[in-house]
Amino acid sequence: MSGAGKMTPAEDVVLVVGVGACEDAPADEVLGLVREAVREAGFPEGAVAKLATVDVKGEEPAIVRAAQWLGVPLVTYSARELAEVTVPNPTARSRAAVGTPSVAEAAALRGGGRLLVPKRKSAPEGRPPMATCAIAGRPRATATATAPAPPAHDLRHHGDAEVRDDGADLTDLAVNVRSDTPPAWLKEVIAASLDGLAAYPDGRAAREAVAARHGLTPDRVLLTSGAAEAFVLLARALKVRHPYVVHPQFTEPEAALRDAGHEVGRVLLREEDGFRLDPRAVPEEADLVVVGNPTNPTSVLHPTTSVAELARPGRVLVVDEAFMDAVPGEREALADRTDVPGLVVLRSLTKTWGLAGLRIGYVLAAPDLIAALAQAQPLWPVSSPALAAARACVSPRALAEAGHAAHRVAADRTHLLAGLADLAPLGVRAVGPAEGPFLLIRVPGAAGVRERLRGRGFAVRRGDTFPGLGPDWIRVAVRDRGTSDRFLSALAATVRR
Repeated sequence: MSGAGKMTPAEDVVLVVGVGACEDAPADEVLGLVREAVREAGFPEGAVAKLATVDVKGEEPAIVRAAQWLGVPLVTYSARELAEVTVPNPTARSRAAVGTPSVAEAAALRGGGRLLVPKRKSAPEGRPPMATCAIAGRPRATATATAPAPPAHDLRHHGDAEVRDDGADLTDLAVNVRSDTPPAWLKEVIAASLDGLAAYPDGRAAREAVAARHGLTPDRVLLTSGAAEAFVLLARALKVRHPYVVHPQFTEPEAALRDAGHEVGRVLLREEDGFRLDPRAVPEEADLVVVGNPTNPTSVLHPTTSVAELARPGRVLVVDEAFMDAVPGEREALADRTDVPGLVVLRSLTKTWGLAGLRIGYVLAAPDLIAALAQAQPLWPVSSPALAAARACVSPRALAEAGHAAHRVAADRTHLLAGLADLAPLGVRAVGPAEGPFLLIRVPGAAGVRERLRGRGFAVRRGDTFPGLGPDWIRVAVRDRGTSDRFLSALAATVRR
């Protein structure tokens, strides 16, 4: 083996493989180089925990495909982060090309551990090499002991940032809260609860109502201050060692895990696959997996069978169903299931009912896990008005209204998709089939398009803060047809500029 020798038996070592590749490098050349380096170093292929590279290479097809074939996540670091890593074999060519003296060695070392295999190049016949790799490793027992690397994406950026602070009068297409909400009857329920503010909140009735709505017992329900609080509780209460988040998706789960000191693996779904979930891409070592369904921002609804296939004994499977009530019939929902091992389902009541400012959501899971999360909560975490809203939003009347709204959103989404299809000659493309109350759209020069749309009175959500997406993506909320027509007109004008 190159380097200082094996630190522990091969089966107890976690490997991070740093990879570099030229543009248009063959995927089999990258994969073959990685496999050869791992094998010659004396490790099984299953010891590879992740591939790592510089962010500008994060969408290089050969590197992405190699990670998919190996069934490991691809993590990326900025050139600045990699330039801070001391490497044994720096080159001026690499520094000039991407700003770091060795992508392969720096990415491997940034992933953790010590260098076991220095940089090596592929050796194709008849032409120069197009791929490099290096391997760092650490004992599996300390795989999460190192401080997590800072993410290259702004995980704390959310859609509300697009519509606040500058005083502009904008049509909000950036926030995924249903328009014209909360309805008048729900406002009346919340207002009536104010008479009881002198008493401490009592969540028992709301908890029972949520449990009944899903056919569960109350000990399987935890009420939270929005679904975002649930991610924090999971990150703090669960003693996991190898958490993985399936991206692109809502960034708060990864941010919460990192804040709690976890090193987080990423499984990046690919545009060419329609951002569809492949359960085989999640490493077996994962003891916590987070996936959205339908996924924000892609609007992809994964089949129940694919999501449930992620479940394992000893693994916690967290499914974020914050937008499931916007899907007609809530097909592909797992909220009512008790037969999937380690399943945790998160629901939000803020999106469909316009309660983002009130903060109310809930967790559905096995009683022992619910008890562990409850222990991590402060006293009285959910206010009396929020508890009143929770009871109201799971009532038969509310469920019927939400069902009608889901069908209306589906029709409005079809109208918006048809309009976007007309803009295909301008390079505009929406991800489909879409099932959520929002669309992910690829548009050339998205940063400039967003600013010009603001000038025309529309706020849309930037997409490049989601891991797995580049600078040419925006997310747009589905609104009524009149609003969509005005947006489509503005988008066509801005793209043509």
